[in-house]
Amino acid sequence: MAFFGAIQDYSRKRGDANSAKVDFVELFFDLVFVFAITQISHLLLHDLSLKGLVESALLLLAVWWVWVYTMWCTNWLDPATPPVRTMLFVLMLAGLVLSTSIPTAFEARGLVFACAFVFMQLGRSVFMVWVLRHHNRANYRNYLRIAIWLAVSGSFWIAGGFAEPEHRLVFWAIALGIEVVGPALGFWTFRLGASSTGEWDVDGEYMAERAALFVIIALGESILVSGATFADREWNFISFSAFLTTFVASVAMWLVYFNVGQSAGHHKIAATDDPGRIARVAYTYVHVLLVAGIIVVAVSDELILAHPTGHSDAATIWTSIGGTALYLVGNLLFKFYIAGRPPLSHMIGLGLCAMLALFAGGLSPLVLGSLTTGILIIVTIWEYFGQVKADSPVKHYRP
Repeated sequence: MAFFGAIQDYSRKRGDANSAKVDFVELFFDLVFVFAITQISHLLLHDLSLKGLVESALLLLAVWWVWVYTMWCTNWLDPATPPVRTMLFVLMLAGLVLSTSIPTAFEARGLVFACAFVFMQLGRSVFMVWVLRHHNRANYRNYLRIAIWLAVSGSFWIAGGFAEPEHRLVFWAIALGIEVVGPALGFWTFRLGASSTGEWDVDGEYMAERAALFVIIALGESILVSGATFADREWNFISFSAFLTTFVASVAMWLVYFNVGQSAGHHKIAATDDPGRIARVAYTYVHVLLVAGIIVVAVSDELILAHPTGHSDAATIWTSIGGTALYLVGNLLFKFYIAGRPPLSHMIGLGLCAMLALFAGGLSPLVLGSLTTGILIIVTIWEYFGQVKADSPVKHYRP
């Protein structure tokens, strides 16, 4: 009996004060993704061509999808129980293999990356089927659907691992597309039908906190990169000014997300009757744009610290302005979804980014970085002091 399904119920206990609390083992699990994000930012830094951008974006989406699927699992399961904790440790080991293969995923270690990825995605889903079978019938059927979808996408991941490097991107793009489309379609499967968000029984407070912690992970990686680069530079007024600029940019990005948006999203998903719908859009799809923006800005920070003077080259321009704009777009979509209107402060920020791009080539990297940081500060001040005037962050939120 236990072979076909867990006898004991390992679900989270809902309703008490600690039901949405993030367990220490989950934070321990997240450390693997600090390494993964560092690997992706270095990969992009070493190849700032369109090809490098596309490959880095695909790998980021893959890493994000591994993490976000695990977040959904621990939303339902209690990570303090031995089987769930063991699952997270196994996923950590596979995640380290996945992360170490990122720099050469489109070269010699493509099959290693693909096997680690499929093992994490499909193995986790099979574990969920075993855990849920006798205790949550609706979610059990949901994970049967998910396992089928991931088995199909996994065949493309493995095929891409065997393919020649120049053809690998096509296979992996198809595989990732299958995994990204799955939640939007409710993982529709022949005979099993589709899941509805109302069946997903999401703990909204938990989901909001976990997503926020991942944003902090990404920002932390950005600070680590800046600190490590600055430590290797000759210390003088110019290098210190560049370091200060990159640090303030990280602080400003934290403020743009956490000052208003994170608390508004937390309140919204905790109060709604269908938290699964909000979790699927706001915390599964939209948040990856925030992480992508942070990574691109981290790359621009390294470029600015390495060469703060002279004219900005194309790579410095598109990473500095493009990363800032991408981060603002992610926040704009997140806040638009939870508040029902686009924040004006963010649209102004995007307009300033577009204006800056017109004459960025004549600026030094240090000045360019200072101006993009200034845009983030303007957005933060506008949003915080001009729009938040009431106790409820959702009802009165007009950024």
